[in-house]
Amino acid sequence: MSNSQPYPFERNRYYPGKMLTSADFQAEQNYHINKSRFKNSMMYGTGIICGMGIFSLDDVSILVESGVAIDGAGHEIVIDSSVVKKLSAIEGFDKLEGNVASLKVRYKEQDVHSVYSVNHKSDENEYEFNRISEGYELFVTDKDDDGSSAYDLETEFLSRETLFKSENFIGQVMLPTTACKGKNIKVVLEIKKVSSADVRLSCHGILETPAFTTPDGEHEIEIGVEDVSLAEGKSIIKEYWVQVMDTELLDTEVILRSGSAAVFEDDNAINSAQNFSIRIRLSSASPLELVSREAGKINLEMRTLSLSDNAIKLADIRLMRTESAYIIEDIEELDVKHYVVTPAQEFLRNSFLSYYVKEADIKRQTVEKKAAESPAVVSTPREFTNIASGTIEIPLGKNAREGDIRYSGEVTHGLGNGNVYVEVGYDNVSEGAGTAHKSTVFGNPELFNSQTRHMADVETAVQVLNDKGSFVVAVRLLKPVDYLVLNFRWVAIRFPAGEDVEVSDDYYDKSISVDTPTVIMGTKETHYFGVRFNNMRNSSITYELTAPGSGEISSDGIYTAPSKEGVYEIRIYCTDMPVICTYAYAIVKKKMVDEPEGDLSDVLPVKGDGK
Repeated sequence: MSNSQPYPFERNRYYPGKMLTSADFQAEQNYHINKSRFKNSMMYGTGIICGMGIFSLDDVSILVESGVAIDGAGHEIVIDSSVVKKLSAIEGFDKLEGNVASLKVRYKEQDVHSVYSVNHKSDENEYEFNRISEGYELFVTDKDDDGSSAYDLETEFLSRETLFKSENFIGQVMLPTTACKGKNIKVVLEIKKVSSADVRLSCHGILETPAFTTPDGEHEIEIGVEDVSLAEGKSIIKEYWVQVMDTELLDTEVILRSGSAAVFEDDNAINSAQNFSIRIRLSSASPLELVSREAGKINLEMRTLSLSDNAIKLADIRLMRTESAYIIEDIEELDVKHYVVTPAQEFLRNSFLSYYVKEADIKRQTVEKKAAESPAVVSTPREFTNIASGTIEIPLGKNAREGDIRYSGEVTHGLGNGNVYVEVGYDNVSEGAGTAHKSTVFGNPELFNSQTRHMADVETAVQVLNDKGSFVVAVRLLKPVDYLVLNFRWVAIRFPAGEDVEVSDDYYDKSISVDTPTVIMGTKETHYFGVRFNNMRNSSITYELTAPGSGEISSDGIYTAPSKEGVYEIRIYCTDMPVICTYAYAIVKKKMVDEPEGDLSDVLPVKGDGK
């Protein structure tokens, strides 16, 4: 009475005078049996409900505990009492080719209770079986040789991109295609071994997440594994949890930072990393709504095909074999059995779960503890209301002589147009007693040469371009130096005037800064400009390009370089407080294969990290 497809359902229609035959009674049974099995497969799926543990009694025998399972066709498989079996006596053992066997159980019907057929005809059997026993059958196959054509159910729930691919390993990054605003989301790194070679893997990379934050408040995730060894076909999974920002954006991207991915096999670098970006939709729906909607989109044909396997896997048994004998070496049930979640076990499940703490809760408690232990930062009101600072590098070139004058490029201080005062100091690093000391000298460095050696003797001047919100620094050498580049720190103070005086108190000591103010990237590559908030709460940020043809920048800070080489400027400011702003710069070069990234001073005379 095997029914591969229980629907469409038909039941008897009774009417006065209807003559009932064995076919009618058979149809009556089939209707109720098929209904029950259809509900089993749709409501519970396939797997073990309880029991069916596997134990090794000796070198050649196993014990199968009693239990209940449901197969892909909805059959209830019941092992009513524990059974002891020699492995060689189980069906399929003589066909094994490998050293790892998969023990499975399947539903099996058997006709029983032979009785005399009273009204049989001469050409019919004199005896008929009076009952059908619903039982089970144990069998073994080579591991991963299911012998079934079960459909591999695929949905659009997950987005996955290949991090790297080599002859021995494949690394993929996976996360949901749709994320819920204000909720947590899991990013998964899966490393799979695809060869039998004995090699170890190390890999790492940085994912930039403009709309997601880590428990530490960062917009980037460091992913990777260190010195991993896997058997062929095995995988290792690493999980990274981030929180989705409650933003007005409808979508965002997760980007592998250009040049951050590196792969090593046995300490040998493998040039197989691939740059990618994953587009993620942002939704205000709850996770339960999204998951329920995604699961409900699967149609009946796909669902039926995915549940078509009529065997339940119980264990993998590792054997030590010779030509004429075998020994059971190990039995593996973990990650082999699949269990069905039933309402009857809900109370017990919740009781067991109460002994565990969710990982997200631990991270939240750790962050809260650190915040509680950190001393409070007290901001002292400043005399001037708008202050910004940063660093610049002024290249001198070779054979710089006394009296030579060098200029910086135009530096944007980020305080807007108007009356701004800029002071420049010489950054010096001195060594002594095995330690390095950093200092900044404002004024004439020659006065400190008796205390600090190797300090350049220079005088400086600053030209402030009030109408452009920027300045230029000039330096003159008082003595010859051996340096190629001089490092300076600048401080800019904006004097409020007119209406600014009344509102300036709202912005004092507040600023924003870019994680990486200047980046070198290839044409058409993407980079995320992350922003840090200084002495202020996180707020909405607006990104804009200061010149046409500078590429593209999305509302969440993902910059796409143009096809033309050059240096491009991006203005970043608080949407509600435009006076709080900063600038970032993209140096776009057409990268050659295996071309090393050069120092920024080789391309741009100025490198600023204005705040």
